[in-house]
Amino acid sequence: MTSITVLRHVSFEDLGAFAPVLERRGATLDICDIGLDDPGAVDPLGPDLLIVLGGPISVYEEERYPFLVEETSLLARRIEANRPTLGICLGAQLIAKAAGAKVYPSGLSEIGFAPITLTDAGRGSCLAPFAQEPTTLHWHADTFHLPDGATLLASTEACTNQAFMLGPNIIGFQFHPEAGGPGFERWLVGHTVELGAAGIDVRKLRKDAARLGPELVRKAERVVTAWLDGLRP
Repeated sequence: MTSITVLRHVSFEDLGAFAPVLERRGATLDICDIGLDDPGAVDPLGPDLLIVLGGPISVYEEERYPFLVEETSLLARRIEANRPTLGICLGAQLIAKAAGAKVYPSGLSEIGFAPITLTDAGRGSCLAPFAQEPTTLHWHADTFHLPDGATLLASTEACTNQAFMLGPNIIGFQFHPEAGGPGFERWLVGHTVELGAAGIDVRKLRKDAARLGPELVRKAERVVTAWLDGLRP
């Protein structure tokens, strides 16, 4: 794998602990910063891997954020061609929508560090590191139906569809397996309005990130390494 295109919606929701693994593999990263760069200019089948990151908007807000139409179209082409694609939070929701599934408000905000529960398929997937250490970062208020043909990998009590795969090459994480390590303070600043509205204690989030950070980074590296190793031509 040599070329990776990353769709980034806000600067602080970046590749996080996934980045060092990709760099060690010699990947060439092309960051498409939404708002500066045009996602419609990305060749759907060009990059060896497409990664779509999170952001504080919803996939059904196309009238407010027209670039979502281009992103969905791009992902639909990737899915049709079975090209390696990874989505996190908003990115996972975009993959679900591009695959024909409904994305909608869940009725609650799931924010903070909490465990996921793996399905049998999840325990045999790249998410296996979460079997013994299930805690991860959650930050969303939307959810989605599983696309046709998708395999459910993980759930929480509040959100059934936390991770899914479409074959070995396409994966979506509703939670944030890449996040919680160095740089987490940027999340607390960038999402301050949402945190205040939800009544979330910023000080507790900061303490949790400091306590869990090393574990989260280890799991992130193992997750992305296992997924990359399982890709198929």
